[in-house]
Amino acid sequence: MAVQYAIRGTTSKGIAASVEQGVSDGALAPGAALPPVRRLADELGVSPGTVATAYKELRRRGIVVTRGRGGTVVAPAPAVASRRPPRVPEGLRDLAGGQPDPRLLPGLVPPVRLSPGTRPHRSAPRLERLEDSVRDWMRADGVPVEHVTFAYGALDLIGRLLSVELRPGDAVAMEDPGYHHLLDLVAALGLRSVPVAVDDEGMRPEALRGALRAGARAVVCSPRAQNPYGGRFTAERRDALAEVVRGEPDVLVVEDDHASGISGVPLETLSSAGLPRWAHVRSVSKFLGTDLRWAGAACDPVTLARHDGRLLLTSGWVSHLLQETVLGLMGDAATRACMERAQETYALRRGALVRELAARGISAHAVSGINVWVPVRDESAVVNGLRSCGWWVAAGARFRLSSGPGVRITVAELEPADAARLASDFAAVLDESEATYGG
Repeated sequence: MAVQYAIRGTTSKGIAASVEQGVSDGALAPGAALPPVRRLADELGVSPGTVATAYKELRRRGIVVTRGRGGTVVAPAPAVASRRPPRVPEGLRDLAGGQPDPRLLPGLVPPVRLSPGTRPHRSAPRLERLEDSVRDWMRADGVPVEHVTFAYGALDLIGRLLSVELRPGDAVAMEDPGYHHLLDLVAALGLRSVPVAVDDEGMRPEALRGALRAGARAVVCSPRAQNPYGGRFTAERRDALAEVVRGEPDVLVVEDDHASGISGVPLETLSSAGLPRWAHVRSVSKFLGTDLRWAGAACDPVTLARHDGRLLLTSGWVSHLLQETVLGLMGDAATRACMERAQETYALRRGALVRELAARGISAHAVSGINVWVPVRDESAVVNGLRSCGWWVAAGARFRLSSGPGVRITVAELEPADAARLASDFAAVLDESEATYGG
């Protein structure tokens, strides 16, 4: 595909900056091909080595990728522009956002007293009472809790862990399909995602073994409520995955237990498998409040030291006001009752849609969490077909690395009474798509 945007520059930095500007402005869209090295060098009057160095820097920063004979193209999620989902068209029922039902979130009450401004937060970055609460919370699920730390949400914590453990170009074993913001984060850090296939029990052991043999130095996985597939670790799957990772003692295993309070299934955690390097991460936005950007993690001592050392040099600490808010909610009886009600409600809504789809011969995956993954042959046909019926669902492309196509449906606000209508519309769209594309 020819590039219309005129890349400029006479140095490698100038050329890289010109490409980055084009991506930022939207003139170079994801997937747009850049000129071959020698051709661009001739056009700019520079050496091929100068252009090659510019392309190498852009690859390192996650702005472009190289696809062998396919050349160099703008990354699907370039690090200079977030891969935000499209706006929900007016008048459509939004089932694409991946967010909880606001009616099933507790009311937020700020702390009575603000933290004094002269308090030495860097010397005491975590509230001791919240540390104790987090230890009780995780210990009840079998997570070792000798070492804990906090961050501004799961992505903040995982991004910091990967940045201190790995170097640009290193590989990370990632779920496929997986959470698109995590996939984007890995690319933005200049790391390579190695796809690991998932099923209803989470990562597949043979696929993880292949990723480690391919050089992955870290693993990021979800023990339950996997997004978008909805899988969860069984005890057998957890043990099988632990056996695979034990052969790689230097690999960091990060569990993202983002929906712990509403997943609807018990935790089977790799953190209890005796691995040398691990972190179990929990955030609260899915069940305490979408604006509560806080996460806690239990981890091995080396991981703790590396994370907190980098935290000290950046934000320094997590806001004590935020910590007090989380602590107040975690200890509130009404909040716990709200979480239990949410967990039951999401299980009911999730099950209703899966059953209605199955009754129409449509396979779907969702054993935990708030999302349902439906494999389809043509994502665009299904998304556009359901749009014409008044539904807005998420195309699976932004969740996938090499897995097959599908769509993600967030059922958080989908009442069981509406599930039958959605399933009927889905079946009709599939029938029309098969007739159009040859069945």
